[in-house]
Amino acid sequence: MKLSIITINYNNAEGLKKTLASVASQTYRDIEHIIVDAASTDGSVDVIRDYESANRSSVHPLTIVWSSKKDKGIYNGMNIGIQRATGDYIQILNSGDILAAPDVTERMMAALKAQNDEMSSTSVLNEPLSLNDGVAILYGNMLKSYDGKTIIHRDTCGGDMYTPESFLYFYKGTLNHDCAYIRHDLFEKYGLYNEDMKICSDWEWYVRAIVIGGEKPVYTNIDVTIFDMNGVSESYGKNADIIKRERREYLEKILPPSVLWDYDMYAFPITQYQRLKKYHLWGLVYFMERVLFKLEKWSVLK
Repeated sequence: MKLSIITINYNNAEGLKKTLASVASQTYRDIEHIIVDAASTDGSVDVIRDYESANRSSVHPLTIVWSSKKDKGIYNGMNIGIQRATGDYIQILNSGDILAAPDVTERMMAALKAQNDEMSSTSVLNEPLSLNDGVAILYGNMLKSYDGKTIIHRDTCGGDMYTPESFLYFYKGTLNHDCAYIRHDLFEKYGLYNEDMKICSDWEWYVRAIVIGGEKPVYTNIDVTIFDMNGVSESYGKNADIIKRERREYLEKILPPSVLWDYDMYAFPITQYQRLKKYHLWGLVYFMERVLFKLEKWSVLK
């Protein structure tokens, strides 16, 4: 299987160097690396050319496709990359993100094959699956670091506790796109990223594909990417209002007011319930609720 890695860049030559180096170091070589640069003026193009030149002399060169011209924003750049991709699966690895280890891609592709083989063995016809019938989305862990080395947090996107299979998950958060392998044909089935959104288009696409479309994401406990937290406070602070507004506008568009009101009222209590259940404390809460029920029934509580 071929993996298409799409890297979007604009005036981030230093971050781009790290990203390209992490891709070049991969032991898995059936990779198509698509680099979409938005007409950078900081030397990024020279970085790409050096990367391409070094790749040519590699024993097992990757397929590199790149361009440098003005685009209409980050999601337009991603869509350009997706439209150029020929791989079976697509990973978005933007400038500054790095793969966690040289064998990450090899391990993820092996996990995909294992999952697809298992699905094939349990199918009614017991025949090999076509690529368009395999795992829709395979995702792993995103590591967070301030220096690219010291890991301060491992984001499992829920792992085995909160899995992105329900709308409640996306009401609260999202699935990290840099550590996800998305089956290529899904972008034909559900469309490309919404370029009218500034920040939340990847979240909106997941809602379209997973919540509305019913595609099932599969988690594997592999550390896929390292995210540099330098400058993250600015992103979260300056962009927090935009994120909140874009998500709210989309939710109000797809949900009836009564349903959205229920999520506003009960999303947090449901999360509390899930946490209590995870740590086997739900029995105590259930016991207390039963006691309150009896007291109400006997008119002790008024």
